[in-house]
Amino acid sequence: MPIADKALRHEHDGRHFEAYVAWDDDDPRPRPIILIAGTFMGRTAFEEAKARSLAELGYVAIALDLYGVGHWPQNAEQARAAMDALDADRGTLRERLLASLRVARDVGAPADASKVAAIGFCFGGKCVLDLARSGADIGGVISFHGLCDRPPFPNGDVKAKILVLHGWDDPLAPPHSLLALATELTEAKVDWQIHAYGHTVHAFTNPAREGMYSAVADRRSWQAMTDFLDELFR
Repeated sequence: MPIADKALRHEHDGRHFEAYVAWDDDDPRPRPIILIAGTFMGRTAFEEAKARSLAELGYVAIALDLYGVGHWPQNAEQARAAMDALDADRGTLRERLLASLRVARDVGAPADASKVAAIGFCFGGKCVLDLARSGADIGGVISFHGLCDRPPFPNGDVKAKILVLHGWDDPLAPPHSLLALATELTEAKVDWQIHAYGHTVHAFTNPAREGMYSAVADRRSWQAMTDFLDELFR
């Protein structure tokens, strides 16, 4: 199964962005697009590996760049500053997500632009929830150990189904924040699911995060994601 890849570039609000696209080059059939919003570190090898794994499952996967070329963090301190700047301006974050979605729909064959979902990790979990909150016309979003606080403006008409995959002991998004999210999504009449993994903390999908990674929760959450995407698109 030859996995092809390429850069996907666009300009938005005076800044250049470069996403990473992966797909199975042996299969000519149109297939759904899966956007990947990364951790606070931005688009890294972690997100690119997830894109290739999704390509092996039969999707066109796009690891997004939400910081912009020339603004990619070189270390955790720079990454926190970049994340904090976007977190303080959720309107700009929303516009960058919507711009990325528009470009992704034009990625070309073998993508099916009518079928789009998004997944996100950590800060990226908040990003995909905000994409859904914007009212974007996508099938679904999946948050892995994401941050789930609401933006400081009203939601749009949420069309996406939502799956939240979360460590119950995550100190960055404790149980009360999950309950608040469930209330928010129920009031918005969203088709939502929350899977909480016991004795599991933040960043449980990332083997590089010593003391946080959980092989069991990683496997369970990835299976939950594949089942959710199958329900959306198969």
